[in-house]
Amino acid sequence: MVRTHNPYRAAMNLSDASGLAANPPPSSPMSPAPERARTAVSVRNASVVYQTVDSPVHALAGIDLDISEGEFVSLIGPSGCGKTTLMRVIADLEPISAGEVLVNGVSPHAARLARAYGYVFQAPALFPWRTVLGNVTLPLQIQGRPRAEAKRIAMEHLERVGLKGFEGKYPWQLSGGMQQRVSIARALSFEPRILMMDEPFGALDEITRDRLNEQLQQLWQRERRTVVFVTHSIAEAVYLSTKIVVMSPRPGRIVKVIDSPLPDARHLGLRDTPEFMALAHEVREALADGHH
Repeated sequence: MVRTHNPYRAAMNLSDASGLAANPPPSSPMSPAPERARTAVSVRNASVVYQTVDSPVHALAGIDLDISEGEFVSLIGPSGCGKTTLMRVIADLEPISAGEVLVNGVSPHAARLARAYGYVFQAPALFPWRTVLGNVTLPLQIQGRPRAEAKRIAMEHLERVGLKGFEGKYPWQLSGGMQQRVSIARALSFEPRILMMDEPFGALDEITRDRLNEQLQQLWQRERRTVVFVTHSIAEAVYLSTKIVVMSPRPGRIVKVIDSPLPDARHLGLRDTPEFMALAHEVREALADGHH
């Protein structure tokens, strides 16, 4: 079975104490309980089955996953395990065959109509006949924003991804890493609460990939948006994520969910520390267990 997918069309579709006395005296004020993060994504027993001429293909089976607001969650697993399918289900780009998915408490379709998502594809998916500024303002124009407002917002986000001064260039005049930063600026331009990223740096050289990983981590620090990120790279998942979801070969199942003990603020030198290497080893072992 061959499934085709047009990134341009898809891009257009994407426009949440113990130990205290029961009645403490007035002179001992009770400290407020820490506020729990709200759930941004809730997946319950979700499965995806594709019907083919020969036999059905089970892409996902019995997926249960919760993602809290402000988390950076990476989906990692072998090729064909359903990482992208799971993210596309959350983004309302793929229907589920069974189970339930809620995004910000509503269906993925309702969340998409509320413009909850920004989506960054594996390829930049930029329109070659539009300038950098024209590509970033596109979703804002579709929303009917005034031209001046759309330009102001686009310029703010281009500056955030380090592309101020390149707004008049065309995609073919930019490097692959710069094109992907345009895609990120475009995805952020309409202020989505959730940013979906499907292996956005997989085709880049290691030096460029490291630099963009660092810039993305810094951007997440500033914005604190919920990020769902697909990758094949253990080092990338460990460096970027607050939570790592390890998946098995098809049918894709969740083998293990690993909460990162690393500090939120990170730098590339962290990759040489014992803590980083221990976490990478845990991810590697979970991937091996998934094959069995």
